[in-house]
Amino acid sequence: MMPVSQATSLRRVPVQRRSAERLSRILDACAELLDEGGYDQLSTRAVAQRAGVPIGSVYRFFGNKRAMADALAERNLERFSERVAERLGALPDGGWREALDAVLDEYLAMKRTAPGFSLVDFGNQIPIGSCQGEPNHLVADRLTELLAGYLSRHPDDTLRRTVLIAVETADTLVHLAFRAEPGGDERIIAEMRELLRVYLARVLDRG
Repeated sequence: MMPVSQATSLRRVPVQRRSAERLSRILDACAELLDEGGYDQLSTRAVAQRAGVPIGSVYRFFGNKRAMADALAERNLERFSERVAERLGALPDGGWREALDAVLDEYLAMKRTAPGFSLVDFGNQIPIGSCQGEPNHLVADRLTELLAGYLSRHPDDTLRRTVLIAVETADTLVHLAFRAEPGGDERIIAEMRELLRVYLARVLDRG
């Protein structure tokens, strides 16, 4: 069970465990319905029915379905960050190439298996309005801090800019791979890994 952490889209942050579990069920239902019918077919009433909660419980946390999608994106980022941190903690030698593979592997795993992720991811794919906080900047900021700690580097402007460019590049090429094949074209993914290794080596091999 993983409630949303610091979700900016929530009307009310759950304090009690029961409320946190209800919020988690609502977001799980939202993700399932996104996969089944897409964003246009999503509704607060359908989410309440799928989650087995009163419609008022949905409106307690969210004003509309866009707010639910935003909160799902925020939860995706929290889960991604936690999984990357776990992977980095298990790596032995602090090499950045291994860290890159860990980051990409976790992102691809979520792309392939996390309900609703293909439509929402970290906020980039939500089909209406403008996303708050530039999702790729949020992802890059989180990864910069994780990688700086893992590599024992200072998260300076150069590292932040480098990671942001890598995130923007990976985002574009992963979406290309999944447009080419439902599970992701492995040839495009392999080319992406090589491209990112060459680019990141310019900064990260300097030590």
